[in-house]
Amino acid sequence: MNMMNEGLVLGLLLPFLGTAAGAACVFFMRREMALPLRKILLGFAAGVMVAASVWSLLIPSMEVGEADGMGRVIPAAVGFMFGILFLLLLDRLVPHQHIDSSRSEGPRSKWSRTSKLALAVTIHNIPEGIAVGIALAGALEENGLLTMSGALALSIGIALQNFPEGAIVSMPLHDLGNSRGRSFLIGALSGAVEPVAAAVTMFLAALVLPVFPYMLSFGAGAMIYVVIEELIPETAEGEHSDLGTIGFAVGFVMMMVLDVVLS
Repeated sequence: MNMMNEGLVLGLLLPFLGTAAGAACVFFMRREMALPLRKILLGFAAGVMVAASVWSLLIPSMEVGEADGMGRVIPAAVGFMFGILFLLLLDRLVPHQHIDSSRSEGPRSKWSRTSKLALAVTIHNIPEGIAVGIALAGALEENGLLTMSGALALSIGIALQNFPEGAIVSMPLHDLGNSRGRSFLIGALSGAVEPVAAAVTMFLAALVLPVFPYMLSFGAGAMIYVVIEELIPETAEGEHSDLGTIGFAVGFVMMMVLDVVLS
């Protein structure tokens, strides 16, 4: 039981720690991250998220149910679409601004650009927290819907891709005139939403176990939305290169291996 509790705490905290470690790069790097390196890291993050969505969420969504044929596919398809719609709705309702954009998205507000940049990353991190929470909830069930090692593999993968994201967030904030300490704090706190979202998701999953397959695919849909809407377009900005594609391939394979070996 102690090992299970330790795995739970570790699974909840690892993604946040990955973001905080990446945000700490603002103390060691003197200027904004070079565009080629940024493209590689964004591609890597996208690859990890896609692989995690498939191996850690979509495939288990079709395996945990007792139905056969179309009955196995329906929860995966329905949950996936609801995950996409949930992030689409958040995108429309929350004022935010992406790092390389001069235009705000969502409803009009008088919030500062720094606040809107932080909110954009927070929205991005919510589906990752949901995914981790769902995996941990499955591992804690008596029927063993998922393994704790599999849930930790997902958490480790998300922590790895959160490291470059933390750096990509904190460094532009410093360039906007924020101190290094404030930039680090905002970057790190943008990842604090992940353990919160994970804990809330675990609580809901325990209440509504019959819809667990839908929740697994919901997390996958939410993460794929972020990949398509934000990460992939950002790897294509500026002069054309294949760096984002290379980063994606490395991230995808690393997460796939991690999930298969540890599950």
